[in-house]
Amino acid sequence: MQLGDSKATTAAVDLHESLFYLQHRGQDAAGIAVCQGGRVSQCKGLGMASKVFDEGRRVSTNALPGFMGISHVRYPTAGTTSAAEAQPFFVNSPYGLSMGVNGNLVNTPDLVTFLDYEARRHVNTESDSELLLNIFAHALGELGKARANVDDVFSALREVYARCIGAFACTAMLAGFGILGFRDQNGIRPLCMGSRPSETLEGAIDYFLASESIALTQLGFKDIIDILPGQAVFIQKGCAPRFAQVVPARSYTPDLFEYLYLARADSCIDGISVHRSRQNMGVKLARRMRQVLGEDVLCDIDVIIPIPETSNTAAATLAEELSKPFSNGFVKNRYVYRTFILPGQKARQKSVRRKLSPIASEFKDKVVCLVDDSIVRGTTSKEIVQMVKECEAKRIILVSCSPEITHPHVHGIDLADPAQLLAHGRTLQDMTDLIQCDALVFQTLDDLKEACREAVNATSGVTDFEVGVFCGNYRTPVPCHYFDRLRSLHSSENPGPGSTTTNGENAFLVASSGPVNGVRHVEGEGGDGSDYREDISLYNNFTGRP
Repeated sequence: MQLGDSKATTAAVDLHESLFYLQHRGQDAAGIAVCQGGRVSQCKGLGMASKVFDEGRRVSTNALPGFMGISHVRYPTAGTTSAAEAQPFFVNSPYGLSMGVNGNLVNTPDLVTFLDYEARRHVNTESDSELLLNIFAHALGELGKARANVDDVFSALREVYARCIGAFACTAMLAGFGILGFRDQNGIRPLCMGSRPSETLEGAIDYFLASESIALTQLGFKDIIDILPGQAVFIQKGCAPRFAQVVPARSYTPDLFEYLYLARADSCIDGISVHRSRQNMGVKLARRMRQVLGEDVLCDIDVIIPIPETSNTAAATLAEELSKPFSNGFVKNRYVYRTFILPGQKARQKSVRRKLSPIASEFKDKVVCLVDDSIVRGTTSKEIVQMVKECEAKRIILVSCSPEITHPHVHGIDLADPAQLLAHGRTLQDMTDLIQCDALVFQTLDDLKEACREAVNATSGVTDFEVGVFCGNYRTPVPCHYFDRLRSLHSSENPGPGSTTTNGENAFLVASSGPVNGVRHVEGEGGDGSDYREDISLYNNFTGRP
């Protein structure tokens, strides 16, 4: 975000608040980096935002002073669980760059080789996000300028698009200069921007970029627009945003999993209401059940029960369409991680009963229709079915709002390698037997896409989606060696080096940078970026406790 008042020091307060609206997108780590003048301060560490920032005690104008900054919650799809991989990342050359990345790159070996042998840039972690930052930093450095202007920033981004293959939505901060946001050429990962009047300087405007609109609206930002595929926006200090189509869009195909599972229901992504799309999923699912099960089976259903909580909306609509009673038969423990994004299969299995508890009376002696948003590995579904059986349900029908998941998700959601996927190489009967339910119904891919298309607003340019996880047809080319590497990573599922600390708390983060020559330049003219200062130094606020 960037506050319109360049003398303000409170950007971290809004950045901290925004993390709680986006916490569902990542629970592994959190971080904030802010800038005042040319000085960057940051605080980041392992765990959820409330833990990293001690419920806000570490977020103050004294600890994190700045009129602009970026924040991030991490869900690891590449690299390790080391605290060193918490974002935002920072490099001091050139200009002092911080970056947060949402997405996944599939050509990391090529990028590592380039940065090592040609760019001569040191990469300190196994995170592909750090690779992307260094590709951008190298391109900026190659311009050979003491100070970059906005056109230089857009020019350097072309190198990122040329070298980085995958899906990404990024925010970056150039110390003392401004905030950058950009998005992959297919628009797979989401990014939007809003504005609001400054609270401290009359006539000035604050700007905020976020993955989901809910983080903007809850902070009072309006006039929300989506950053388009291949597009970038730069908000220079004291200036209005400048947009550039850095490279041509290849498609406008957001990830279908955003609407199915990942995004909050109160968000609107790329002009599509998440809530409305999930209502439509319930309508389509009712039609699908009639086709697969027939009216006789549907007549026997006593109750529709969602598996909380992403499926709640679709299940309620399904119950209405089938004229069946609806019940919240599971009580969710809200102090447990989302099992879908927990690192490690054993952790996911152990967490199911901790996360959900059935209300026995809602299941006893009933034909129950359980509604889930998706079925990935099947282990969670099998455990839930077993709990329902323990409640003495008469029969159990399990229906999924998504089609069969047959391929890995390579664009930012760590599902599994093919061998771990329930639907990979199995028939419907095989899957039904494995989960041990009486009947299993999947939504069709065409119906799922149509459910989202029917939820678009008048300005949305989306007509199709990234659906490779359901069929193997990805929007970006995937190197042949990528799946071998993915399979190797999943086969071990061991924590990486540095994932624990001696005190059991978050690891200390020490950046390999210090104050640059403390020369302070007089403010320049012409809006070319010459007015930001060179006294760039990184002040880390450690998240461990003494």
